[in-house]
Amino acid sequence: MTTVYDVPPHDLIAATAQELKAAGKVQPPVWAEFAKTGVNREMPPTNPDWWFVRSASILRRIYIDGPVGVSRLRTFYGGKKRKGVATGAFAKGSGSVVRESLQQLEKAGYVRKLKKGRQMTPAGQAFLDEMAHKVRSKAQASAAPVAEPGAESAT
Repeated sequence: MTTVYDVPPHDLIAATAQELKAAGKVQPPVWAEFAKTGVNREMPPTNPDWWFVRSASILRRIYIDGPVGVSRLRTFYGGKKRKGVATGAFAKGSGSVVRESLQQLEKAGYVRKLKKGRQMTPAGQAFLDEMAHKVRSKAQASAAPVAEPGAESAT
């Protein structure tokens, strides 16, 4: 059985984002087109589908890290804040983006709330495993067949 650990993260997140967008279970809020993803960013994201990508990434993080809360996810999506001439310091990512995305994933039935944080539901785990299987199948189908070493013709 194919799991999240068996496929490249970038491919899995891209495929999951497309599936979340197509299913309509996750929708960007009204303020999403103007929001930055953290105080360390200067501009909002340029990808129009960034909300779906972030939601898919958060779903994968919950799958891998077990029960996680908003604070730990903010730390994961943070980065270095530039402070001009002064030395840069770490800044957490946007809490409202993480929180709203988690709430939408809860409503979709992929995540549930515990005392320790958010945890995957069996439906969420099955969804991500199915997406990983699709990504792996697609990668294997697109791989070019390798010629056998002794099959070359002598001319």
